[in-house]
Amino acid sequence: MSEVAYQLGEVEYLQPNGTFRTALLSAIPVNETLLFGIAHDITEVKEAKQRIEHLAFFDALTTLPNRALLAERAELALALAERHHAVLAVLFLDLDRFKEVNDSLGHAEGDALLVQVAARLKTLTRGEDTVCRLGGDEFVLLLPEANQAGALRVADKVLAAFRQPFTVATHALQVTVSIGIALYPHDGADFAELLKNADTALYQAKQDGRNTRAFYDRQMNVATFERLLLEAELRKALAAGHLCAYFQPKVRLADGTLAGAEALIRWFHPERGAIPLGQFIPLAEASDLIVDLGEWMLTEVCRQLAVWQQQGRPPLTVAVNLAARHFCRPALANQISGLLAAHDLPPHALELELTESTLLETGAQTADTLAALERLGIGLAIDDFGTGYSSLSYLKRLPLTALKIDQSFVRNVVDDSDDRILAATIVTLGHQMELVVVAEGVETEDQRRCLLEQGCDLAQGYLFDRPVPAEDFAAAWLAPGPDATSHPGYRTSNPK
Repeated sequence: MSEVAYQLGEVEYLQPNGTFRTALLSAIPVNETLLFGIAHDITEVKEAKQRIEHLAFFDALTTLPNRALLAERAELALALAERHHAVLAVLFLDLDRFKEVNDSLGHAEGDALLVQVAARLKTLTRGEDTVCRLGGDEFVLLLPEANQAGALRVADKVLAAFRQPFTVATHALQVTVSIGIALYPHDGADFAELLKNADTALYQAKQDGRNTRAFYDRQMNVATFERLLLEAELRKALAAGHLCAYFQPKVRLADGTLAGAEALIRWFHPERGAIPLGQFIPLAEASDLIVDLGEWMLTEVCRQLAVWQQQGRPPLTVAVNLAARHFCRPALANQISGLLAAHDLPPHALELELTESTLLETGAQTADTLAALERLGIGLAIDDFGTGYSSLSYLKRLPLTALKIDQSFVRNVVDDSDDRILAATIVTLGHQMELVVVAEGVETEDQRRCLLEQGCDLAQGYLFDRPVPAEDFAAAWLAPGPDATSHPGYRTSNPK
C-alpha cells in the first residue's frame, strides 16, 4: 500500500437527524485500481475557525465591524476616492455620560444599551456605509462619497434618532450623543489622520454642550494641545499643593447672621497665576480628574473645619459641590464618615451640593448612596435649581434638605416680573417640600429685600462677601470666644 495520501477536499454530508456536517476527504492508493478513502469530520474545527475570523473583524457585543475591519474598509474607500477625485466623511460618535449609566444601572444594562445603539445606527446608514464600534461607547461611521452636506444630513439624522428613549431593564433612558466630523481630502489624507481629527471635532462638540455635532477645524489642534497640557498641569497641581479652597458665606436673609458657607476650589498656577474655573472644571469633568478634585475638596474642607474648631471658632456647616460621578460610587458615604471621624467633626459640618441632572440620572446605586448619606446626617442640596429638567418627581423621592435658586433668576428678580414669579414659585415649592431655600448670586440690597419678602431663607453673593481664603473668611465671619459653641456665627467685620 502506498503511503502517499491525496486530499480530495471538503464535503458536506447529511446526517440521519437532518443536520449537515463538514468532512475533509482524503484517499490513499492501494493499487492501480483501488483507493482507500478517509473522511475526517472537521465541523467543529471549521466553526471555531469562523468564530475566530469573525472576532478578528467584528465586535463581540454588537456584531458591528471593529477597528480592524473599519481600517481595511477605510483604506479601500480612500483609494477609490483618490482615484475618482471623490469625497468621504468620517463621523466619530460618543454617547454622552455613558459612564453614569454603567455606574448607576450596572455594566449588563450598559451593554444592553450599546446593543440598541448599534441597531439604531445601522438603520440610519446606506449599504455602502460602515458602522463600527470602536470600543466602549465610541462608534464611527464611514460614509463613502459623502460631502459636507451629506455628512451633516447623517449627523442630524443620528441626533434626531437619539431623541427617542432607549428601554433598558424597564428604564426609559434619554441618551444623547456627540458627533465629530472630518472630511476627505480637506481634513486628512489617510484614515489615521481623519479619525484623529474627527475625534478632535468630537471634543469640541462636547465642549459646545453635548448632544450636537461639530466639523473639524485646523485651529482645534491648537486647542487640543493646550487642553492636554492643561490637564497634565492640573494633575501636577493636585500633587504639588497648588489648589486651595475659598469660602463664601451663606447668610440668613432675616437678620444677616451667618448660616453656613460654600467651599469653592481655586487653582493658582506658579507661572500663569489664577486659572479661571471655566478653563479647568470642564476639563476635569471630561476625565477622571473631577473625582480627584472632589475628594481633595472634601479632605481640605474637613481639615480646615478641624483647624477652626481647635481655634475655638463657632461651628459651621460648609457645602461642597460634587459631580454626578461621586454619587455613583458605593463607598462615598463610608469615605465621608471616615473623614468626619478623622477630624473629629459632626455630620452636620458638611453639606453636599449636586445638580438636577445628577438627580435625574439616579439609578439604584446613586439612590442607595444618597440614602446612606441621609442616615449619616449629611445635608443634600440641589445646586442651580431651575436650570435643569422640568421633572420635579425627585424632590419627593430623594432625601434632599435644601435647594438653591440659580443666580440667573436672582439677577433680574427686582425688574423682571417673570423672574420674580419664578423665584417666588421656587420658594413656595421648597417650603412645601420642607426644604431650606437658598438664593445664589445676590449682589444688591434690592435683590435681598425682594427675596426676603418672598420668604427665601438664606442667600449668598457679593452683597455679603466674595469667596475668600480661609484666613480672611475666619477673620470676617468666625470670631472665637466663649459663646462660640452656642451661636451659629456672626459677621465680625464688613464684607469685602
